[in-house]
Amino acid sequence: MKSKLYSKIFKTPIGEMIALANENAIISFDFVVEGKDYKESKEHSSLLDKLKEELSEYFAGERKEFTLPLWTEGTEFQKGVWKTLLNIPYGTTISYKEEAKLFGNPKAIRAVASANGKNPISILIPCHRVISADGGLGGYTGGVWRKEFLLSLEKNNLKRWCSQLDSNQ
Repeated sequence: MKSKLYSKIFKTPIGEMIALANENAIISFDFVVEGKDYKESKEHSSLLDKLKEELSEYFAGERKEFTLPLWTEGTEFQKGVWKTLLNIPYGTTISYKEEAKLFGNPKAIRAVASANGKNPISILIPCHRVISADGGLGGYTGGVWRKEFLLSLEKNNLKRWCSQLDSNQ
């Protein structure tokens, strides 16, 4: 028996995004492609409501981590890479080389970068936090300008939170 799928389009500061969920987890969150026809489900999904809430908090600078259950479909290698991405702290970046090392396969830099490009759950699985070894942004499936926006958002919020902590001490 197939699991019921729910879909919803979200307006974000970096464009419209479409989320897919089943009854247990978010399974996809990606940027809407202009000209492509998307259908939102008529049925209500509490997971998609929670995603909307957490995304609003994230973009408002009030959330560092997402709490939603995620489910990805891919090879074991890809799933391992995506799991590694979840360990990159908010507001920080690592290189593809560092990610390959964290993943446990330091020579698989290109394969790790390729798996990042196939990440089915943008933002929540933070592939935007991986940059080139020379400090350049590298690629981003949603467009480099979006990656730059997300990194800037996180860095600025982290600075703001740190300065609030300092002023409270």
